[in-house]
Amino acid sequence: MSALSASAEQYLRLRRSLGHDLADAHRLLPRFVAYLDDIGATTVTVANAMAWAQQPEADPGSTVWSRRLTVARGFARHMAGLDPGTEVPPVGLIPLRQRWRAPFIYSPSDIAALMAQARAMRWRLPAATHETLIGLLAATGLRVGEALRLDRSDVDTTDGVLMVRESKFGKSRQVPVLTSTVTALNRYTTVRDRLCPRPQTPSFFVSIRGTRMIYPVVQQSFRHLCDTAQIGSDAATRPRIHDLRHSFAVSVLLAWYRAGEDVEALLPTLSTYLGHRDPRSTYWYLSAAPELLALAADRVQLSRGVMAR
Repeated sequence: MSALSASAEQYLRLRRSLGHDLADAHRLLPRFVAYLDDIGATTVTVANAMAWAQQPEADPGSTVWSRRLTVARGFARHMAGLDPGTEVPPVGLIPLRQRWRAPFIYSPSDIAALMAQARAMRWRLPAATHETLIGLLAATGLRVGEALRLDRSDVDTTDGVLMVRESKFGKSRQVPVLTSTVTALNRYTTVRDRLCPRPQTPSFFVSIRGTRMIYPVVQQSFRHLCDTAQIGSDAATRPRIHDLRHSFAVSVLLAWYRAGEDVEALLPTLSTYLGHRDPRSTYWYLSAAPELLALAADRVQLSRGVMAR
């Protein structure tokens, strides 16, 4: 293993511990480091980062080049503290024309089908792990990384509270859960402790080897479960595991609107529960479902009508 490869692994571990979504970095950073090793480079420079980002297999004008350079830039920033010869590619070298991607909103029947498909997996421990993980994400809106980093000591089934430690933006928070969720977590604990009595990690969710679950494996398994259960097969946007978080937020907002609640006043509560930096991030979910947009618009019209009287 080269020095750059070791540094890349350290960088990914650090980012993962801080709760960042590493889907691109896990896939692209090893390729960047392999490229640097192939050309005999021992550090990151603007020239070699640009050369790798614009390799011909990426279509010109696509967002692939920008995503590659973003991964290289993040690694370069990390390396700059270790190697003074590192050059950090400046922002804007390859303009990112990012298109907003509408989330896939899972229905209760979609979630039930995914959990049933997980339950039917060949091995009992992975089946219980993936079923419970999907259920927890759907019931709480946790980020996938937050759920995977939960240790056993973070799951208080007596008081029904999860402790999410130093997640995105370095924030920690307590997440209350419903009684039904506590029951499911206790059920998983029983199965896990029976099938994996000597785990290698304090993690709440464990792999078949007794190690902490990692995002790429969970993402791949989730993709397979969606395909097998034919979830979103005719949807305009392909379902992602992170869309369970979007679906949770949308379902909460819909319930509030339908109950006639003051959503504007309650939004900071949802923002805190989800671990957003501020309520402005939570407003994004108002555009995630047509019904939410319609309800929000109706509420605005009603407010204007009352004010005009």
